[in-house]
Amino acid sequence: MNVSLFSSMVFVGSLLAGFLGALTGLGGGIVIVPMLALLFGVSIRYAIGASLVSVIATSSGAAAAYVKEGYSNIRLGMFLEVATTVGAVVGAGVAAFISTKAIAIIFGLVLLYSSYLSIKGKKSTPAEDAPANYFGKWLHLDDCYPEGDGTVSYHVHSIPTGFGLMWVAGALSGLLGIGSGAVKVLAMDQAMRVPFKVSTTTSNFMIGVTAAASAGVYLARGYIDPLLAMPVMLGVVFGSYFGSKVLVNSEVKMLRIIFAVVIVVLGVEMIYSGMTGRL
Repeated sequence: MNVSLFSSMVFVGSLLAGFLGALTGLGGGIVIVPMLALLFGVSIRYAIGASLVSVIATSSGAAAAYVKEGYSNIRLGMFLEVATTVGAVVGAGVAAFISTKAIAIIFGLVLLYSSYLSIKGKKSTPAEDAPANYFGKWLHLDDCYPEGDGTVSYHVHSIPTGFGLMWVAGALSGLLGIGSGAVKVLAMDQAMRVPFKVSTTTSNFMIGVTAAASAGVYLARGYIDPLLAMPVMLGVVFGSYFGSKVLVNSEVKMLRIIFAVVIVVLGVEMIYSGMTGRL
């Protein structure tokens, strides 16, 4: 297969991954790595490097829009990025010392959990009226977001727990080349009781920084190939854009189910390939 044909096929696959990722809210990175490793025979470390580049690109555009609209809690995001960045560097560092078999198995398990999240969907959590948390007041993390003609105020809770979960999210991002948005949203929405709109937008704001920290480690080790990363990045960016447009006016319940089935198949295949040494 010549380079032009290979790049074209990778672009089309990444376009579909970005499209489905936008519809489900899990991002295209969750599909990119198994697609490159299983369908195109790319080394899993190079696949992770390319996926991280695409995560940076897609996060940057969406994050700017959310910040402008006033949904992202920038102060909270910057605080939690300390944990995600450290975790991402640790995860990327660990990835160099564990076998590709282990990475494939871990990735397969994450895919199976992501398929569950895709079917479950996202439910909004109302703003909390409980008294402000001491750490939240001290760090000035409490904020508000636009709703209708006014704003809704909220308090940030369980900050140490959320900080620890963010470290886990960062480690998964560095190890597997994904944004780990699902873990970030889970930490803010469930543990820290931040309103869902703020959780998702702040997570998107953080993902690019987390991926950039991991990508630096992969770049230093030579695992980011521009000829591979470029079509992946372009495909995911355009796919995410079209997916977000379709999401606004479409009923995506069936698409979520289809996506979940595909993710389960990829997850099982990744685990099998890891256990049998095919990756």
